[in-house]
Amino acid sequence: MRLLTGCDNKNDASFLFNPQSICSVGPVVLVEGCDPEQEISWVHAWTVTDGIITQVREYFNTSLTVTRLGNSGKSTPSKFSKSTSEITSYRCPSVWESSNRVGKSVPGLVLAI
Repeated sequence: MRLLTGCDNKNDASFLFNPQSICSVGPVVLVEGCDPEQEISWVHAWTVTDGIITQVREYFNTSLTVTRLGNSGKSTPSKFSKSTSEITSYRCPSVWESSNRVGKSVPGLVLAI
């Protein structure tokens, strides 16, 4: 956190990443925690490929909803088709939502996987 914010003051209170929930959705591992003293909540979304973390997304004081993109129809629409009868609808069901452990209003984001 100090590296990201540019803060290098030795008097700052330390920030502990203490995971409170861990969930995997396909290749994405979601880790959530909070620091109630500093009123900070955080969510990490790690993409794991062949047992190696290949991407890390970090969200501070943000409500995160994870959805899975999916095709609700049985046929795949052709990009060359002009017929609207071949258009298939898509749905985005919620598969995971972060909890608001610090009890304050925070912005919300949707992460589609």
